[in-house]
Amino acid sequence: MKSTRSIRIITSLSIAIVLTSSVSSFGLGRISDSIARIDVFKSVDNRPEKISKAEIYLVVGSDNRAGLTKQQIRELRVGSTAVAAGGRSDTMLLIHLSKSRDRASIISLPRDSLVTIPEHPSSLNKEVIVSARPGKLNSAFAYGGAPLLIETIELATAVKIDHYVEVNFAGFAEVVDALGGVEVCTNVDIDDSKSRLVLSAGVHTLNGIEALKYVRARGFDGRGDIGRMQRQQQFMSAVLRKSTSTGTLLNPFKLRNFISASLTSVQLDAGLAPDDLLTLAKQMKNLSSGNVRTLTVPIANPNGRDANVGSVVIWDDVLSADLFDRIRNDLPLIDEVIPTPEPSASASPSKAPIIVDKFKTRTAAENPCGEIK
Repeated sequence: MKSTRSIRIITSLSIAIVLTSSVSSFGLGRISDSIARIDVFKSVDNRPEKISKAEIYLVVGSDNRAGLTKQQIRELRVGSTAVAAGGRSDTMLLIHLSKSRDRASIISLPRDSLVTIPEHPSSLNKEVIVSARPGKLNSAFAYGGAPLLIETIELATAVKIDHYVEVNFAGFAEVVDALGGVEVCTNVDIDDSKSRLVLSAGVHTLNGIEALKYVRARGFDGRGDIGRMQRQQQFMSAVLRKSTSTGTLLNPFKLRNFISASLTSVQLDAGLAPDDLLTLAKQMKNLSSGNVRTLTVPIANPNGRDANVGSVVIWDDVLSADLFDRIRNDLPLIDEVIPTPEPSASASPSKAPIIVDKFKTRTAAENPCGEIK
């Protein structure tokens, strides 16, 4: 479905915002009280300066196994339930909402990105302080949870994060099942041995566990984490289209199941008040599809290597600095260059501006079929 509404709400924030769209049926206070809150900013040190009034969300898909059955764990090959209390940040997105709420950017951060993890207490002994050192981005979450991940990302980007949203494995699967499955399109056969995902080329409607396999698969096409992030972006857009379709919003039973699943899957930072969610939903209702752009942080080497860390993804220093400078200052990611008129063409009509998209963004309205493998 390509209705205007289906592309207005921003990808991984769709759960929180769709909840607020259902206020008349369920009551905002009751919904908000049911969402788990975590105080993730209290212990974050050395934070960057807030320059603009744009809002920055960090959305994390945690590989926490809590809530998965033993059968689901075996099917997904995600290890034992013993790691349920810990986990890593399997997916990380920075979402930038412009001050005027007329532009939005969704930036995927590879979990294997080489970053500097700030000084922090040891995960084994809190009295032992581990000095700052290079590491993979998702290791920050494993070592110190959301606070250390936030501090690590802020150090790497110099962008101050305003709010935090976390979704776990089990909740993700429940949301997809509550929607009656989500449609994906692949233009090649998929046979990924690690995630156990097997799909023929074409259109498929995936249930919750199948969807988890789909967004976790990263070995079958040789593009590793980069290909996986592109599939995740397209899948979340598909979730968005399904969750905001009339078939969901006007079906009380399906809507109730969707909201119930969402409440168990999402954790929000303690500072995100019910009124903030409602205001955000109202502000974003007129956001056009062409102004919602998804991208991956610019990468210099997707198959880099660090002597101490091992295999890593290395960002492009120049382009990533430019990207995060624009995010920090609430500037567009797409440039419009006015061609210089030729001296003999003074009487000719002005040429159309040239669109320069150095960050290789995609719009929320783009059809994934034929584009994402």
